[in-house]
Amino acid sequence: MSQTEIPDEPITIDSESHLQEVLDQHGVVLVDFYADWCGPCQMLEPILEELAADTDAVVAKVDVDEHQGLAAANAVQGVPTMLLYADGQQAGRHVGAKPAEQLRSEIDSLA
Repeated sequence: MSQTEIPDEPITIDSESHLQEVLDQHGVVLVDFYADWCGPCQMLEPILEELAADTDAVVAKVDVDEHQGLAAANAVQGVPTMLLYADGQQAGRHVGAKPAEQLRSEIDSLA
């Protein structure tokens, strides 16, 4: 698997194939399923921006209102839901806002 440069800000996912491409190209990916109307999602935004800038993970964001099929395919029933992938395989799942330190330590353990 080839590793491409890790972006230092979250990537907005626009399709299922785009998400698969991101998972295929990067070792550790944190996928945030969110909605604009979701308060906890808004609280999580600066944490995700920080993680994108400061860790070896790619942060990908999926708007569940725009991509309901993608949310359903990943069994997302509430927002925010974050899925953590390592080498294309799901390695973690969180529902609800989590502290930056917890997410950072999980990312570091996989990177």
